[in-house]
Amino acid sequence: MRILLVEDDAVLADGIARALRAEHFAVDIARNGEDGGHLGSTERYDAAVLDLGLPKRDGIAVLRDWRSGGRDLPVLILTARDGWSEKVEGFKAGADDYLVKPFRVEELVMRLRALVRRAAGHASARITCGPIGYDAQIGTFERDGLPLKLTAFEWRVLSTLMLRKEVIVERSDLIERVYEGDADVDSNSIEVIIGRLRRKIGPEMIETVRGRGYRLTADAADRS
Repeated sequence: MRILLVEDDAVLADGIARALRAEHFAVDIARNGEDGGHLGSTERYDAAVLDLGLPKRDGIAVLRDWRSGGRDLPVLILTARDGWSEKVEGFKAGADDYLVKPFRVEELVMRLRALVRRAAGHASARITCGPIGYDAQIGTFERDGLPLKLTAFEWRVLSTLMLRKEVIVERSDLIERVYEGDADVDSNSIEVIIGRLRRKIGPEMIETVRGRGYRLTADAADRS
């Protein structure tokens, strides 16, 4: 999963990014409203964490531009403004959640996971596909009831496929959700990650759709 973090406090932004990366998220940081607005309008993200008091462009204006431009990515406002009127303004502008500073990073992680899961159409935190189980609130995977040990890249690919199980995920979509914006991406890196995942969860679980991408499916597992 790839998160856009729009926060001008460098120390806070770097701390949040480290915490999210430790939970396997890919994170792009924008330090002002202009850059954040541009990234949110042109790049694919699973969710955005948006401060309100930003240089160059206020967070509310950024959010309104995203929504008026048809961008429906989940947005969590993270701000020191705790007045009721500010919260109402944020939700009216199109925010999906609102967290007031100071906060616990663990809560931010949980809220982001919930936003991403619901945006993908899953009401329950427990998602299954054949023998694979995913706790989308905690972020853990298992196969046949046994924990799966995954690298950060493997986790990002499998979580993306799991949230869209039985649906073809375009290769370009996977690349954009697995790697941060400044990453040097090798042309066959996704194929390498898919190969490692197949060895861990079973080769029949991930179907290659030639010319398009990949599909996590229980069909082949049920027939095996």
